[in-house]
Amino acid sequence: IRSQRVHNTKEKPYSCEFCNKAFSSKKGKVRHERVHTKEKPYSCKICNQAFSQKNSLVKHIRVHTKEKPYSCEICSRAFSNKFNLNQHKRVHTKEKPYVCEICHKAFSQNSVRVMHMRVHTKEKPYSCKVCSKSFTVKCSLVKHMRVHTKEKPYSCEICSQAFSQKNSLVKHIRVHTKEKPYSCDVCNRAFSDKFNLGQHMRVHTKEKPYVCEICNKAFAQNRSRLIHMRLHTQEKPYSCEVCSKVFTWQSNLITHMRVHTKEKPNTL
Repeated sequence: IRSQRVHNTKEKPYSCEFCNKAFSSKKGKVRHERVHTKEKPYSCKICNQAFSQKNSLVKHIRVHTKEKPYSCEICSRAFSNKFNLNQHKRVHTKEKPYVCEICHKAFSQNSVRVMHMRVHTKEKPYSCKVCSKSFTVKCSLVKHMRVHTKEKPYSCEICSQAFSQKNSLVKHIRVHTKEKPYSCDVCNRAFSDKFNLGQHMRVHTKEKPYVCEICNKAFAQNRSRLIHMRLHTQEKPYSCEVCSKVFTWQSNLITHMRVHTKEKPNTL
């Protein structure tokens, strides 16, 4: 009888001992108090990761089992939890219920809105413990940490070369497949990555954004500017392994090596 009365009148007789938040059931109170106590009584038997709520453990187990019980009725894409399914459905409905209070840009997911807000607040809550560099999103910190750990979790299935970033592996794969998905709209020349296409476009636009700090000569590519700077710095980074003679340009080193190899250049 009491449980029915509590349900009907929405009575909340159980209060959190830490923040006085009220609950209609003792079970709800106990679950909530783990926010304060940091207690995590539910552990994964496979990887030992612990959780404060049983439903969080149930969702986590699907990481190991690959179970995806929630399917989209429109495109049949499957998800491991209902929350992700509901987020996905907005791809089809175009619903964007989360709005930035500053610029009024709308988002389909609140987490994306929260990350967007950092554009305005300049907040960078994720800091590297090694060099103190900070980031607006956690995934950027995870990627950055590989600079220090030298971890390379992405490997090419063809040649086994490893990379620290997934996009680097994607670009590398094109060395084997010869795929060139980025085409110039002017001359139709194709490139394996977007950066090289951007560099090439300056052939047509005549844009030269890289300027020598000493003589103000402008270049379309930063690499060309760095090579040019050797005229001023007298830097000679190319060294002969036989006689240790140094050169400003790699082409000069290649020509010089023929002194030792007795190789004769091809002539027409």
